[in-house]
Amino acid sequence: MTDHIPECCAKPILVLGCGNVLFGDDGFGPAVARRLLASENLPEELCVIDAGTAVRQILFNVVLSERRPRKIIVVDAMDKGFKPGELFRPSIESVPLNKLDDFSVHQLPTSNLLYELRELCGVDVELIVCQVRDIPERVSPGLSPPVGAAVSTAVDMILREARSLRCEMPTAPAAAPPAG
Repeated sequence: MTDHIPECCAKPILVLGCGNVLFGDDGFGPAVARRLLASENLPEELCVIDAGTAVRQILFNVVLSERRPRKIIVVDAMDKGFKPGELFRPSIESVPLNKLDDFSVHQLPTSNLLYELRELCGVDVELIVCQVRDIPERVSPGLSPPVGAAVSTAVDMILREARSLRCEMPTAPAAAPPAG
């Protein structure tokens, strides 16, 4: 049934902006996704989804699809003790084992699905994470200034990834010259 492949599986790179916009800096991933989607020059290789807190369902769809993106970039925010607004690229393995089956507004999406996509499905999985200044206990929308400033940097990183992948992708063979 290749005629019903979701767009998130049909393009070479899937970008998932994860987080809850109602809880301050946890809205970093969705802010990056919205900025990319508003871009006038969004590369055709990218499928960008503001996944919010529904990333688990999207990852399940990708795992179960007969066609998958070559790369998934998960954009999220967490507290790892770095300088607020600092971007880092943790490995899937660095997500605590006690969080493998957990998904909260303060953690990356279900990590075992990311492992499965990488190990069993052959999808390259990357994490772009922003150090939060804080995540409030109560509803408080809006990014702190250092995290808000990191949105543009994350967007630039993702656009560089898309350009890099475009250079790696094989091009269609040239058409044969007309017989003459």
